[in-house]
Amino acid sequence: MVTNWRLASRKRALETRAATINALRDFFRTRQYLEVETPFRIPAPAPESHIDAIPADGWFLHASPELCMKRLVAAGYPRVFQICHCWRAGERGRRHISEFTMLEWYRAGADYTSLMDETEALVTGVVRRVMKRRTLTYQGQAIRLAAQWHRLTVEEAYQHYSGVSAEDALGEGTFDERMVRDIEPLLGHPVPTFLYDYPASRGSLARLRADNPSVAERFELYIAGLELANGFSELVDPAEQSRRFEAEEAYRRSSGKPPYPLAVKFLEELQDMPPCAGIALGVDRLVMLMHDTDSIDDVVAFTPEEL
Repeated sequence: MVTNWRLASRKRALETRAATINALRDFFRTRQYLEVETPFRIPAPAPESHIDAIPADGWFLHASPELCMKRLVAAGYPRVFQICHCWRAGERGRRHISEFTMLEWYRAGADYTSLMDETEALVTGVVRRVMKRRTLTYQGQAIRLAAQWHRLTVEEAYQHYSGVSAEDALGEGTFDERMVRDIEPLLGHPVPTFLYDYPASRGSLARLRADNPSVAERFELYIAGLELANGFSELVDPAEQSRRFEAEEAYRRSSGKPPYPLAVKFLEELQDMPPCAGIALGVDRLVMLMHDTDSIDDVVAFTPEEL
């Protein structure tokens, strides 16, 4: 009898995880993407209001490989992907862990609508290959991957599920609270849902729509109420990106968070980046869906508490 029965009990989940990662790599290789590895420890993370990087010997463990991967695109690599560990301070819960696995990819010449198409093809193809079926059963719900996936604007979601406009929610300071409480749990049933066109103030590193600059070309993917991915038509204007970084950094400092150095080399090279779309997808959460568990602890080899 083994001593570590908890680790032994994860064997099937870890086998699903390994098969999933193999399938992800094959998907991108067949589409002429180059797999890359960027440094885990970086001097300057992208400042974000609600994400805190973990300090590491004077620099930081990356919360995402985003900045380095965009520098690769700017240097002439048109299709790149990476599967890597990322770190975020203070994240621990049933769906969160401070060290997690991210899939991130960038494609020059694409926008967020074509990236939604590619994300749908990726998830459907990987589940079909690993699970040998086109329907997921998650927490008693059947999720039909072969059906047409829903696409819903953020404004439509607020009007339909929360009874207020997204603008009013922003004005009240309840945008995030209403999103988490009223909207996210209802998305992605019984087919996956892309939530898109975020308010410009929540655009992060996404460009604004040319025909409606009040919203940003950003989307998130939900399956059975679980947020799985976050994608953009990437902002390639260094001046606008610098202004957003300054605003995020000002917010961080006003909230008592430690300051970040400015990502100077990223901003210098952003002028060379072609029109591009990029996305981050949580590998642990994809395996959670396929393994039918609502706990991230069930799909990683070791939790922090077990080390």
